[in-house]
Amino acid sequence: MTDSSNGRKPVITIRDMTKIYQMGEHQVRALNGVSLDIYEGDFVSIMGPSGSGKSTLMNMLGALDQPSSGTYLLDGTDVSHLSDNDLADIRNRKIGFVFQNFNLLSRTPALQQVELPLIYSGKNQRHQLAKAALERVGLGDRIDHKPSELSGGQQQRVAIARALVNEPAIILADEPTGNLDSKSGTEVMQLFQALNNEQGITIIFVTHDPWIARHTRRVVTLADGKIVRDEFIDKPLVAGESKRPSDTALF
Repeated sequence: MTDSSNGRKPVITIRDMTKIYQMGEHQVRALNGVSLDIYEGDFVSIMGPSGSGKSTLMNMLGALDQPSSGTYLLDGTDVSHLSDNDLADIRNRKIGFVFQNFNLLSRTPALQQVELPLIYSGKNQRHQLAKAALERVGLGDRIDHKPSELSGGQQQRVAIARALVNEPAIILADEPTGNLDSKSGTEVMQLFQALNNEQGITIIFVTHDPWIARHTRRVVTLADGKIVRDEFIDKPLVAGESKRPSDTALF
């Protein structure tokens, strides 16, 4: 592993994390002693083949599930043994989620989509905060549009605005370009790079695509529930400036 901390503090610290699922009489060890630091301002891809533990690690990072053993500090808070209600609270305050399928409500305008996390957190001035988040992702003129009135790329921008609106410490993005055409995918990637480069937001991408991963600053690769590679990328690709090669074996 190449050290990419540069004196920054970790927003995530995982030590010796395991996750064991009981499948009938058999135990499946989805994570097997994972230790990982993710630093403030990192842009990290989590990669690995099916069955590698990538989805399980995503659930752990997102405080959507708890480990069987090990510790997890999220922005300084030990979340390894929190109750479901406390996990929900810390997710809402500290993590913004972006998913491949957008997870938007079909009949709800963009502004109200983005207001939802603010309602859960009990914040005031929801209209103003949601509008500012949509303007931040270039959709200030689409606040009254429903998902059916937006392109796929615009729908993903609404989802990103929703993830940003509570000013989370981390954005966790699960295959965020997976359902987009190449042009929309590039635009969304440009937005993520701007959020990281210009605003210093910590971003974690879960992806199977080496080409997408090559646009991030660090790639963590899993196999059989363990980290087998952790590489800092010296010169990430800039979205929109390079064409995808026919051979995507980029690492």
